[in-house]
Amino acid sequence: MRAPIEWLRELTEVDPQAKGADVAATLVRVGLEEEGIIGGEVTGPLVVGKVLERTPEEQKNGKTINWCQVDVGAANGTGEPQGIVCGAHNFDVGDLVAVILPGGVLPGNFEISARKTYGHVSAGMICSAMELGLGEDHDGIIVLTQHLPADVVTGLAPGDDLIPVLGLDAETVEVNVTPDRGYCLSMRGIAREYALSEGTPFVDPADLPVAEPTGPGHEVRLADDTPVDGVAGCDRFVARVVRGIDATATSPEWMQRRLTEVGMRPISLAVDVTNYVMMLLGQPLHAYDLAKLSGAIEVRRARAGETLTTLDDVERTLVPEDLLITDGGTTPLAIAGVMGGATSEVDDTTTDVLVEAAHFDSVTVARSARRHRLATEASKRFERGVDPAVTAAAAQLAVDLLVEHGGGTADPTATDVGSPAEPATIALDPSLPSRYIGLDYPREEVVATLTAIGCDVADEGQLLRVTPPTWRPDLVDGPDLVEEVARVRGYDQIPSVVPRASAGRGLTHSQRARRTVARTLAATGLVEVLSYPFTSEERHDALGYAADDARRTTVRLANPLQDEAPLMRTSILDTLLDTLRRNVSRGHRDVALYEIGLVTAGGITPLPLPPGGVEPDAETLARITGGVPAQPRHVAIAASGAALPAGPHGPARPVEATDVVGWVRAIGDCIGVELGVEAAQREPFHPGRCVAISVPGGDVVGHAGELHPKVCSRLELPERTVAAELDLDAIVAASGEPVKPGQLSTQPVANTDVALVVDEGVPAAAVAAALRSGAGDDLESLTLFDVYRGDQVGEGRKSLAYRLTFRAGRTLKTDEVSALRDKAVASAASATGAQQR
Repeated sequence: MRAPIEWLRELTEVDPQAKGADVAATLVRVGLEEEGIIGGEVTGPLVVGKVLERTPEEQKNGKTINWCQVDVGAANGTGEPQGIVCGAHNFDVGDLVAVILPGGVLPGNFEISARKTYGHVSAGMICSAMELGLGEDHDGIIVLTQHLPADVVTGLAPGDDLIPVLGLDAETVEVNVTPDRGYCLSMRGIAREYALSEGTPFVDPADLPVAEPTGPGHEVRLADDTPVDGVAGCDRFVARVVRGIDATATSPEWMQRRLTEVGMRPISLAVDVTNYVMMLLGQPLHAYDLAKLSGAIEVRRARAGETLTTLDDVERTLVPEDLLITDGGTTPLAIAGVMGGATSEVDDTTTDVLVEAAHFDSVTVARSARRHRLATEASKRFERGVDPAVTAAAAQLAVDLLVEHGGGTADPTATDVGSPAEPATIALDPSLPSRYIGLDYPREEVVATLTAIGCDVADEGQLLRVTPPTWRPDLVDGPDLVEEVARVRGYDQIPSVVPRASAGRGLTHSQRARRTVARTLAATGLVEVLSYPFTSEERHDALGYAADDARRTTVRLANPLQDEAPLMRTSILDTLLDTLRRNVSRGHRDVALYEIGLVTAGGITPLPLPPGGVEPDAETLARITGGVPAQPRHVAIAASGAALPAGPHGPARPVEATDVVGWVRAIGDCIGVELGVEAAQREPFHPGRCVAISVPGGDVVGHAGELHPKVCSRLELPERTVAAELDLDAIVAASGEPVKPGQLSTQPVANTDVALVVDEGVPAAAVAAALRSGAGDDLESLTLFDVYRGDQVGEGRKSLAYRLTFRAGRTLKTDEVSALRDKAVASAASATGAQQR
């Protein structure tokens, strides 16, 4: 929300010397977040200029420019006329214009200097409204007699400073309004908060006389037969009629300036009036051409199949949950609280206007706005809560402005139907703020603060009965009131104290393990990334998943961020490979990434939809919990390019499947789990360069290897890209508690090598497991150091060479080591058919 300081001065006392930063700091003290300071970007000299000569000169490119002599008084230091080239044609000799001289700076840090152009030295610029940041009009320059009131122009002379005259020294503070502070999406709300922070008087712009109607006005019917969660879509509707206005009349300059300062574009009198009232009071309004209405206005839910062409010229298909403003209950006129329709739009032929000021249900408006992807200024306010008590005052102000500036006459009758619910009274223990915040808030301060924010406080001894104001629908219980007490004194008064974890508390084993894995992968040179967990069926196809692959079963989002990615991912590689491709396409040739995140395991079953505001019973909660798919935490790795860059040692070594297997083993090693590796086949990996990763006990927890060439091609990844994905939760579960180190032995080791010939299809891991099983407890380590295929072992056979390291509580003799080796070989022969070379 943008709050012009000069507008703020009309509603509360602001120090005349206060700058934008001062006002922002005041608002920050009561919990509003500063977004920025707008204005004050134009620096002089920006002066009044009087056109003395205007000579049109046609150029070779067909464009005609004007070579002008402009009187700028003594502003140029000489008093001589200033020569300026101007491309606009909407002025003549004798006109007063806005001239910025060399040394001045326009918005966007555009510095003006004397420069040669079109055969002349142009010493300055005659400015348009757009160039000065006063609007979007850049078709012509500002003629002051047309832009400013006559009494202001009368007092101007060439050379006078224009910055204060045009309000270019005025600043606007932009603040971020959180969803629970919707009342601050108006100057009324911002001024109230400023007055609260500074302790200054507040002038409520809604406190204006509302004319007593002489009778009922245009008929309005509230016919919401299917309210959302039992809350009526519209609980108050005010309709006022103004006849005989001149729809072509322009809005007053002060109103256009106000709208521009808050970031809105002036359009027409009727639209500008409704926008001005909305920005002032926070009550969205809508103006209808009365001649285009054939009957009463009826507020109802949409019927299946109905359509409405909204003001943005888009035909929208409505759903039964949409709340509509209709003509006689038949023709839709608007989506209530979101956007009006084109059929009843006010145009240049309009003479009679019906002004709507209504209070709509925040949930209904929010759902319609998201459903139709229409985030409007009106919906932004309704979904955060609009003051139902300001409706009549907003309509009255709009009528008064239309009559004053459009020349119309207001009907003496008016319509005001509906009855908004009164705010519920909250019982508050006055000691609650002190107990919650940890500071001493005396009872008197609690009462004074709640009264200052607009609450009605009744002191009943041990408790306070607090009735929130109508503009604060966010105040519903005691903790909400505690927050108000804390913020008004100042959040900066609350000390920052980091709680100490008592004995036995702190990080869980799972949290420590995940952090260890992340640090380990980063230490090996991988870079951690985070990708959005959304994917598509097309991505499943690109990864080569079979039609019956369980990874195709997932949850489809009802309202995805992107239509191209409507599914929850079942594998981190679904999204991590996109990050890898994006980095490679940006010129990073050697990339190694990892991500730790959640995946969705399985689809969602139909779930019960309990009513809002009521805690579901145990059975319903169990059904909801049971119907939600599991979301295990996975870790995935993807890499391409060089594993070892080129250097004095030799050429670069490309990343290989063995590298990613090494990273996977590092994951297990860092948390004390010995991961098993065995050849396997699984999409999207190359069938001959893929391994299954298992935990002790044999359960497979992931796969690693080189991606299939077709997958690399479909995803536009470099050839020989490697990847891995593991179920991190399963690995952490297998780790148990941290492993305690054993006592180091001082006895010497005994090494012996053995080469075994097995069939090509026998996994090396199976041979190693058999050797380890037969070698006994004195086997300290087992290492595969050579694999041979060739004529010496025969076709379809391979030779695996292992080094066995033994260590016992004494020095082993040679014959003892040989006996242990022979037992290991016999075990391997029995289990895998291995033959010793």
